[in-house]
Amino acid sequence: MPDLPSPVQDADAARMTDLGYTQELNRSLGVLGNIAMGFAVVSPVVALYAVSMVGTMIAGPAWVWALPIVLLGQCLVVNVYSELASQWPLAGGPYQWGRRLLGPSFGWMSGWVWQFAVMFGNTTVAYLAAPWVFALVGATPTPGSMVAVAAGILLACMLVNAYGIRILSWFISLGIAAEAVASVLVGFALLLFFREHGFVLLTETLGAEELSGGSTVVAFLAVLAVAGWGFIGFDACVSTAEETKDAGRQVPRAMWWALLSVGLVVILNAMAVALAHPSPQAVVAGEDLDPVTTAVTTAFGSWSDKPFVAVVLVGFLACAMASQGGAARGVYSLARDGGFPFSRQVRKVNRRQAPIGGLVTSTLVSCTGLLLGLNATAIGSLIAFGTAATFLPFFLVSLAALIARLRGTWVPSGHIRLGRKGTFLNVLAVLWTAFEVVNVCWPRAILAPPGAPWYQIWAGLLGTGAVITVGLVYLVVKKPQRALLAAQEQHGTRGAGTAEGDECEGVLTTERL
Repeated sequence: MPDLPSPVQDADAARMTDLGYTQELNRSLGVLGNIAMGFAVVSPVVALYAVSMVGTMIAGPAWVWALPIVLLGQCLVVNVYSELASQWPLAGGPYQWGRRLLGPSFGWMSGWVWQFAVMFGNTTVAYLAAPWVFALVGATPTPGSMVAVAAGILLACMLVNAYGIRILSWFISLGIAAEAVASVLVGFALLLFFREHGFVLLTETLGAEELSGGSTVVAFLAVLAVAGWGFIGFDACVSTAEETKDAGRQVPRAMWWALLSVGLVVILNAMAVALAHPSPQAVVAGEDLDPVTTAVTTAFGSWSDKPFVAVVLVGFLACAMASQGGAARGVYSLARDGGFPFSRQVRKVNRRQAPIGGLVTSTLVSCTGLLLGLNATAIGSLIAFGTAATFLPFFLVSLAALIARLRGTWVPSGHIRLGRKGTFLNVLAVLWTAFEVVNVCWPRAILAPPGAPWYQIWAGLLGTGAVITVGLVYLVVKKPQRALLAAQEQHGTRGAGTAEGDECEGVLTTERL
């Protein structure tokens, strides 16, 4: 006899109907499973490896103070996301929220930019994971073999995702358990038992600012841009909202837990690695390109090399799986309303209630990006673009929420309602994300390899501009916003994404209290 749905699941299904959709995905995640998705994408291991070496070269050990600043800025974004996810707990958050706040054209563009940021972000994670596969087996990679292994990682992650959210959650939970325990234990051990320097080292630059023309301020701005990579991905909790029980309550909680837990672990380990490293000056001079592994193996001995490599690889694989799952659900959300090329095929869900069309699409796009890996300089451009493009949707969502608040067309009516404090925090979120978008896109030679061509130095701005330009052309020529409006009319009043389906001059309004 089949299990009867719980009252919570009934309420979730009713909410989906109110929002104009039927429940197609498998709603089986609890709050811990949802937290795991966000934790895996933010990933303390991936975050630390992505920023530690570059941060130290630019600003010395003092770079670690950029981490709490960026964490605080991202907390402002989570405040906005929490109110939105509480009211509209749907996959494809930037698209779904944008079209309800400022109309279908804005919503489509927000979803378009977010999708390509995530899909090419998957390319970056898979490519950066590949060297750890070779390190584990003791082989020397070539550009071609790096691309092949990275493609294999993406395909393997797609297969895991295709088996449904339960299997995906199991793999991710196992991975982050190993990663989290190892990260916390290693961090505290380095800090308490293997410290080589006093805490005063964390206030020193060791002359690293010379790369920035001797300006400590310029160096710190560059570090803020780099550190931004370490605190993105919490929106993966939103991607699996339609598979989470009591999503309106649990998804906002999961975002906070994922961001804060990873943030604290990253800050702990960044400080521990700096203080336990035998020669921070060598990192500043560019003589040690892997300060994390150096600090760990120096402290624990050479025997720890392979186990540490395995833990790092597990972290990258969990990140890749969760990030790919989030990208697939975002594509599915757009295609469900006819807003993505080949929507009929892309929106398909398999018998395990996984968005198989979105999985295939996102994997193909990510694998296409891997072709740039045949040229190390080109893949560097993709990494720079990925960081810039990820902060742009944060800005667009925060801006849309603020405009709708000030117009009076949106008053948060989910479980989280911050009132006037929410408006103030929303203003700060817009200022923070606008600053970070400009800061990350700003062309800096010090963030590119020596002798890199001009287009890599400008990669953040060029890549983001290219995605926006292609999106605008598609918006004008194919007019996907018409499909979104047609889907809205087909759903009836509930298709507007509100309980009453009110519209005010083309701007979708909120539920009345």
